[in-house]
Amino acid sequence: MDLTKLSPDRRAVFERIAEKEKAGLFHESVENDPPTKPLLPDDVDYLCKKLSSKIKRRAANFIGDHYFLDLIKKNVLVIDGAEGIEYLEAVKNGAIVTCNHFSAFDNYIVFHCIRKYLPRKYLYKIIREGNYTAFPGLYGFLFRHCNTLPLSSNRRTMINFMSAVNELLKRGETVLVYPEQEMWWNYRKPRPYKVGGFKLAYRANVPVVPMFISMKHDESRMDENGYPVQRHTLHILPPIYPDTTLGEKDGAEKMMNEAYALCKAKYEEVYGEPLVYGAGEPSVTEEEK
Repeated sequence: MDLTKLSPDRRAVFERIAEKEKAGLFHESVENDPPTKPLLPDDVDYLCKKLSSKIKRRAANFIGDHYFLDLIKKNVLVIDGAEGIEYLEAVKNGAIVTCNHFSAFDNYIVFHCIRKYLPRKYLYKIIREGNYTAFPGLYGFLFRHCNTLPLSSNRRTMINFMSAVNELLKRGETVLVYPEQEMWWNYRKPRPYKVGGFKLAYRANVPVVPMFISMKHDESRMDENGYPVQRHTLHILPPIYPDTTLGEKDGAEKMMNEAYALCKAKYEEVYGEPLVYGAGEPSVTEEEK
């Protein structure tokens, strides 16, 4: 597609994606995120034990749900459906779910498609430290209170984080991890994974349910950036269970490699092309060229 029609900000993002993809720097940020500060242990109530945290969580879920449902109603966020629900239904207790990270809305695409099948009420989302500490306004409120589990550059906070995630998984909750780490806007390819989320699954002895969101241009409509509105389909893939005969390092890496292989295969099936890095911009199907 003609990238000259994009807003300058998004065109610059695509240029940075091209540079980092070519260099193999798949886990680096391409956005101009606001400056952040370290998240200290007292700054976050991971398990929502305080009454004030419970009230804010309820408000954030109510506001966030209505906000995104309104975007769906207005066809700003387009979700064509999900396939593979049976794989999630087979998981009766806690699980890590993963998906490709290409939009600030992709976590809601996952939640919207699977909410009826969650063993518990909520989908918890692991997010970057800066999203929790740096964003003002509505998005900042949702980042802090809508069942989010922020990472931290502070060691003591990370100890609390890991303990909380383990407890949530042990009690049967579902936790969303972005194994690609950073968001690459409208990037269609699955990127190589980081192992951290798979270690969390291995420690808690819960499965990982890989998910892949595919996109298709709606050429009849452009978004506010001059890019075609995307139509999304969620592909839920077979769950991967920890191999308890292995240690944490090898076991987590095995789960990671299997999850990536499933998403790679789904990408190639959906888009009808081999997964090759280096083109530097979102791939399109022949129909969309």
